[in-house]
Amino acid sequence: MTAELPESLRPGATSRWSREITGEDVARFAEVSGDRGRHHLERDEKGRLLAHGLLTATLPTKLGGDMNYIARTMNFEFLKAVYAGDELTCVGTVVSAIAQSSRFKVNLSFEVRNKEGELVLRGTTSGQILR
Repeated sequence: MTAELPESLRPGATSRWSREITGEDVARFAEVSGDRGRHHLERDEKGRLLAHGLLTATLPTKLGGDMNYIARTMNFEFLKAVYAGDELTCVGTVVSAIAQSSRFKVNLSFEVRNKEGELVLRGTTSGQILR
């Protein structure tokens, strides 16, 4: 029932977060994840360092953390390369939420855009927030 939902969990509610992906972020993510693919460690012909897709996916993950959200599924569609120095903004949107006695079951969608407004990542996730 919508009346039982906090305003932040009502369908259509959004949250937003922006951050720059740095060369240090790429290096640290390579270390933590073990993904040391050459394309993440060596600059391309334009001098750019390619960010890991899952590093880009930390933006919607951060929004989930702000909600104390526990993901059950996450679906990502990586649409455009992201490089160190790119400023990204993620907008998360509540698609649906159901209040239950001990939790809220939640479905979210998200989009990540670069500073030019180009969509670089989109996806969906379902999970829960414990009361």
